[in-house]
Amino acid sequence: MVAERQRGDSGSEAEAPEDRKPQSDEAGSAFTSPLGIPIPPPPEDEHPTSEFALPKGLAVEPEPEPEGSAFTAPAGTTPSASTTQGTLFPAFTPPHGIPMVQLTKEVPWQDRMRTMLRMPVSERPVPERVDKQDESGPAIPRVLDLTLRIGEILLAGGEGAEDVEAAMFGVAHAYGLERIEPTVTFTLLSISYQPSLVDDPLTASRTVRRRGVDYTRLSAVYRLVAAITSRGLTLEEAYRGLAEIRRNRHPYPGWALTVASGTLAGAASMLVGGDALVFVAAAVGAMLGDRLAWLASGRGLPEFYQFVVAAMPPAAMGMTLSIAHADVQVSAVITGGLFALIPGRALVAGVQDGLTGYYITASARLLEVMYLIVGIVIGVLTVLYCGLQFSPRLNPEQALRQYDVPVVQIIASMLLALSFCVLLQQERHTVLFATFNGGIAWIVFGSLANVADPKLNPVAATTIAAGVVGLFGQLLSRYRYASALPYVTAAIGPLLPGSATYYGLLNFARGDLGPGVASLIKAASLALAIAVGVNLGGEVARLFLRAPGVEAVGAGRRAAKRTRGF
Repeated sequence: MVAERQRGDSGSEAEAPEDRKPQSDEAGSAFTSPLGIPIPPPPEDEHPTSEFALPKGLAVEPEPEPEGSAFTAPAGTTPSASTTQGTLFPAFTPPHGIPMVQLTKEVPWQDRMRTMLRMPVSERPVPERVDKQDESGPAIPRVLDLTLRIGEILLAGGEGAEDVEAAMFGVAHAYGLERIEPTVTFTLLSISYQPSLVDDPLTASRTVRRRGVDYTRLSAVYRLVAAITSRGLTLEEAYRGLAEIRRNRHPYPGWALTVASGTLAGAASMLVGGDALVFVAAAVGAMLGDRLAWLASGRGLPEFYQFVVAAMPPAAMGMTLSIAHADVQVSAVITGGLFALIPGRALVAGVQDGLTGYYITASARLLEVMYLIVGIVIGVLTVLYCGLQFSPRLNPEQALRQYDVPVVQIIASMLLALSFCVLLQQERHTVLFATFNGGIAWIVFGSLANVADPKLNPVAATTIAAGVVGLFGQLLSRYRYASALPYVTAAIGPLLPGSATYYGLLNFARGDLGPGVASLIKAASLALAIAVGVNLGGEVARLFLRAPGVEAVGAGRRAAKRTRGF
């Protein structure tokens, strides 16, 4: 009965659905239209209007200008150095974002990379990524290896730590490695790459065990780095270029270096008043010392002993002439030999590293210079002490005699610089510039120390002359997109303190410690004046050049390491 009733109900529901009554209150909805009333059409806009929307016909108010900062310069005013420093590198992110730093490739890579090294990692521009079809990206271990090998050649050639780091950073940055940190510590090179803040860093290092002077190879490496950073060489092309640089022989043979060493000593002797006989004696002594140093090097003796044996023949030549009672200026013979041995290149590099904030590398280089000078002192003092037992005619006052013949001294200074160029294995097209730069250095020094009224102190005159050398060298290096060392190192040769060094050593040999110490302090002051002047001249050249990526007027540039001690 129940089943039949259910079937009857279902049948009646199918026949007349409108007569069916709801069984409960859940069967109907209060929002359902009643039966018999037509459903209204849907609204044109399905999304309801917000009560915060502006009504039609009402003008839209312009957006308010962003609030200015108390630390930014008002519109229409010239910002000061401190203001531009704050706007270029703000401590907090401004409301409109940090301006993008663009380093165009028309600027020399040394300036571009030095600017990036002095930036925080978060502010460095992202390297350009080139999507290639045949390879997904650079092999990171090979990029790091190439970077270290390039840095090794530069550091072994005597380049400053900051320039070595800039070259390493430029190579790695050119191959798409963003978060990298190169480090140079005298003989140790290391580089660390971290893909992101959550990834483990990859670090590689390399030790420079042998160092040699070859500015031709140094210039070739500079051209290779310029090609990598500007023209986008592949890794294989860069490795081939580096292999060719390492295979190339020195431009000058060994006999040419020996002759250049003798010519340098002879020119230096003429610079302090020597004649033709003094020129020959100083040249022969320097060439004998050079051959002995090569022999000691071939036997594996340390560089300290090489300088000891190299300093003995020039001093022995002067003592021989003194014992023979020859009418020559013995002090000029020994002074000429000292000019060829004083490590001016290492001294300039050490002081430059200290001034740019690389204190560990600077300390190590200056310590090396001290050891080499001690070797020279030991070699010369040994000969002088033995010679004074046979000939007491040596007079320290000879070293104080003023010699002022401008024409002879200018020619001697240029010949000295030319000989230094050969010893430094420079490219032939740089020899002429460095030679003239050496002559200009001596003209400036002689004018200030001998002709000016009042005459300047030799230390001050040396600083100014070295500053002119550094200025010209930096401008020439920028013009040729090369290192400044070939144009600077040889040109400072005429300014080296050979006379003061000889005078101090001779007083030590005679037992006059007071005058000897005073003279050696003067020699050290002159050497430091040369180094500081060269660095100052280079910084003056950069001071008046716009920093890459800085478009604001009067914008400052990043300090090398720290500013004002904090």
